[in-house]
Amino acid sequence: MAVPDTLYESNISSLPLIAKGKVRELYALNDHEMLIVTTDRISAFDVILPTPIPGKGVVLTAVSNFWFDRTAGIVKNHRTNLTLECALPDEKERAQVTGRAMIVKRLKALPIEAIVRGYLVGSGWKDYQATGAISGHQLPTGMQVADPLPEPIYTPSTKAELGEHDANIDFAATVELVGADMAAQVRDVSLKLYTEARDYAAGHGIIIADTKFEFGLDENGQLVLIDEVLTPDSSRFWPADQYAPGANPPSFDKQYVRDYLETLDWDKTAPGPKLPSEVIQNTASKYREAQTRLMQTH
Repeated sequence: MAVPDTLYESNISSLPLIAKGKVRELYALNDHEMLIVTTDRISAFDVILPTPIPGKGVVLTAVSNFWFDRTAGIVKNHRTNLTLECALPDEKERAQVTGRAMIVKRLKALPIEAIVRGYLVGSGWKDYQATGAISGHQLPTGMQVADPLPEPIYTPSTKAELGEHDANIDFAATVELVGADMAAQVRDVSLKLYTEARDYAAGHGIIIADTKFEFGLDENGQLVLIDEVLTPDSSRFWPADQYAPGANPPSFDKQYVRDYLETLDWDKTAPGPKLPSEVIQNTASKYREAQTRLMQTH
């Protein structure tokens, strides 16, 4: 049975739907495990756009699995050993999500977006321009956009409800949310994950300017890496051969879509505008190239 190239929304009637996010749909398998389906939806400015990016969910799933394997020695992750065939015995339902499904533990997610920045860009650049600091980290004066930071910094944010905006917070706020020991563990693990990924990606022609991790706690209260990891959706990937400080480099992530949307007369509220075919094709190509570069062997 042919696997669909594009999936805007999954339809699995044999399992109860737990939640539907901007990109992912979560289905319950049992009390301890769930099925995550990564669709081809794309969001920008916290709005889900009506136009999918063909194959995007397959790329995100493959890249996440690659990094989960590579970082398993740093922190546990949420994947389980249950096969898709066991989870979805129905061939038609299974074909719909093949290549874009992950079977994971059902864990209690921490209320923090664990963001690590290695370069001055995005909302960090705006904060720096306004205050000279990001999330309590004072930075040298006179820095340009896209400059490398003196060292990677941990700049957490809150996890907003669907359609709301995440808010940048400082480390002290994370202590209030999860306690001092867990806040420190999340920070230290996040920095270690970023450094490992940054150094690996640099050898494959990619600069990871910043990234976002999410964590949960298992039944023993142990920290577990969840959701997606180091993908073009959760990270800012730049081609090293086109990087120069002082300007936003072209990227392998959805910044390309954001840049296009900024040219429109759109107020960044739902419903989002449809994307033209050229933007769709170019975006799909960027996601695939990021996957190819990261997963190629030398």
